[in-house]
Order: sequence, then C-alpha cells, then structure tokens
Amino acid sequence: MLLTMDIGNTNVKIGVFYADGANPVASWRLSTKAYRTADEYGMVLYDLLKQRGVRFEDIDAAVISSVAPALNYTIEHMCGYYLNLQPLCVTHTTDTGIKLNYDHPSELGTDRIVGAAAAYYFYGGPVIEVDFGSATTFNLVTGDGEFLGGAIAPGIKTATESLVTTAAKLPRIELSAPADIVGTDTRSCMQSGIVYGYAGLVKYMVEKYRALPRLKGAKVVATGGLSELVESAEPGLLDVVDRALALKGLKYIYDKNK
Repeated sequence: MLLTMDIGNTNVKIGVFYADGANPVASWRLSTKAYRTADEYGMVLYDLLKQRGVRFEDIDAAVISSVAPALNYTIEHMCGYYLNLQPLCVTHTTDTGIKLNYDHPSELGTDRIVGAAAAYYFYGGPVIEVDFGSATTFNLVTGDGEFLGGAIAPGIKTATESLVTTAAKLPRIELSAPADIVGTDTRSCMQSGIVYGYAGLVKYMVEKYRALPRLKGAKVVATGGLSELVESAEPGLLDVVDRALALKGLKYIYDKNK
C-alpha cells in the first residue's frame, strides 16, 4: 500500500492507497504542529491505520508534499523509523506531467505543483485549479500541460481570523453562508462579506483567466475544506469540487516516478 502525506501550513492530510487504486482507501487530517516529534506522529499514524485494519507492514511506499519545511525532517525520520522506507518527496524537479513555466520554480510551493498536476491529469486542460487552504491559490494549466502561474490570496479562515483580531468588537463567527446577502446584524454582515466576498473574488479571477487565449473554456477544479462554502454562495462557479485532489495527485506522481 502507498502512504500519501500532504503537509500544509494548517493541516497534514494523510491517505492510503492500494497499488492499483485511484482513490484513497482512507484519509485523515492532523493539525500541523512543528513541535511534534517523529515518535508522536508515528504513534498517531499507527492508531489511524489500525482503525482501518492497516498495519505498518502493509505500507511499502510513501510520497510527501510539504510547504512546512520545519516538519520535513520529522516526517522523513518517522517514515524511516516506523515504516522502514524512504519517502519520495515532491519538488519542482519531480516529473509531474506538467511543464513549469514559472520565473523561479524552486520558490513554487509543492502543494500548487501537485494540485495543478492532479487537476490536469484527472480533469484535462485547460484547467484552473483553486485551492481553498491557509491561502487561496489559483493555478493555471494550459491544454498542452504548461503551468503558467496564477495568484495567491489570503485564505478564507486566514482573512476571517485577521478581521477578528484586528477589529476588537468583531466576534468570531461560524463560517457559513448567511440567509441573505444583506446582513442584518454583525454576525450575518461578517458572514456575507466573507462568504459572498470570496465567491466574488473567485468569480472575477476565473472570468479574467478564461479571457486569456490559452485558457478559453478552462474547467474550474476546486479543492480544500471551504470549497463547498464558495460553491453554495455561487452555484455553478466551480465545475468540480474534489476534496481528495492533493492525495490523488500524490498517488499519480508516485506512480509516474516510482
């Protein structure tokens, strides 16, 4: 079985795949905590796998994407000590099936590389991959598999937390779409600004990208925990919502490079 780990700024997403499977047998999310030791991550992983009847001995390969450098050694050490294997760590030089047309590829987050490659491989091009994570990223791939770049905006939770901590009288709110776009109290006003505001941001960016000659008719593929929130505010804006896109992309990249 293959272990896939997508290490983000907020969460570590974990999945396990059978060698011939395109979708994860099981997947989980852990909070990204740099102070955790390899033993702590190892024991948490042991318990998660055990829930699904998977033993460490069943894992014969691993692939990792990380945008949290402080955790890289810890996770690699965990794989070596508990799984007795060296994981494939995705970088800008890894063969992902797309060509990176980016000024400084080494600065490009591997989460963006994996997401763009997965969107192109599974859903075809041209494609606009939108990842609603700690940051909201737009990643553009042409019909012939060329990654053009895109945009980075504050994530929905990141922006909400900044608003609450900056404005002393604003409360923490549930991230859900209000009943109406016109807020009638502080909470619904905040929900309207955040949810519909982000839907408007995505809609504007998509329209601008689709106006480019190499992205005409591009499909919008979204991933990340809050993608459904934007879709509920602007139905039809997102062509595909695939919460497992990164893990499936890591499986595809591993198979391509093993």
